[in-house]
Amino acid sequence: MPAKNIVKFYIANSIYHIYNRGVEKRKIFMDEQDHKVFLTYLKEYLSAPLQGETLQSRSLWSKYFSEIELLAFCLMPNHVHLLIKQKNKDSIKKFTQSIFTRYTMYFNKKYDRTGSLFQGAYRATNVVNKDYLLDITRYIHRNPLKITKKLTDYYSSYAHYLNFFNIPWLKNKEVLDYFNESSFIKSKNIKSYKEFVEDFKYINEELDLTHDLAGFHPAS
Repeated sequence: MPAKNIVKFYIANSIYHIYNRGVEKRKIFMDEQDHKVFLTYLKEYLSAPLQGETLQSRSLWSKYFSEIELLAFCLMPNHVHLLIKQKNKDSIKKFTQSIFTRYTMYFNKKYDRTGSLFQGAYRATNVVNKDYLLDITRYIHRNPLKITKKLTDYYSSYAHYLNFFNIPWLKNKEVLDYFNESSFIKSKNIKSYKEFVEDFKYINEELDLTHDLAGFHPAS
């Protein structure tokens, strides 16, 4: 189960698990279009420049390509998981503030509402080692089990991890490289990332998201 590390200060060239929930636990994705809009925003923020395109000529949203790497994600009905590696110490703060504000503006306009969509400041935990990195991707990709048994069909990065399709702006090489060399994975005779996510069980494993995130603290 993911450890409960408290983030007080962000560190450059580090990985963080970002979690943000709807205000009063309300749904933040009401239909397929909402999911697709958020995914489109991620694509715009994180896609590499096209051939011949300069960073100066790109939109305001796409400037994070050089600052942020998205390693995994999952869009649940009332919350979002993002696993992010930042290059500068303030990259995550700027990125999350921008994308969550932009999505709130879209959502409020579509559903004729006002005010905050997300519950205060997002929460974050520092991924302190590579074993935890594997655990947190597994945890993120297993989140939809409360909704569906077919994880590859859900709005997450899981299908990309299994090579069902390619998401160019998602960077999972670091995770899968470590999976292939992990002594823990080898000791448990786990043959594939799919087996690790769907079949392997920890002792007393707990899938309750609220319980598991009790130790997360708002990012500062």
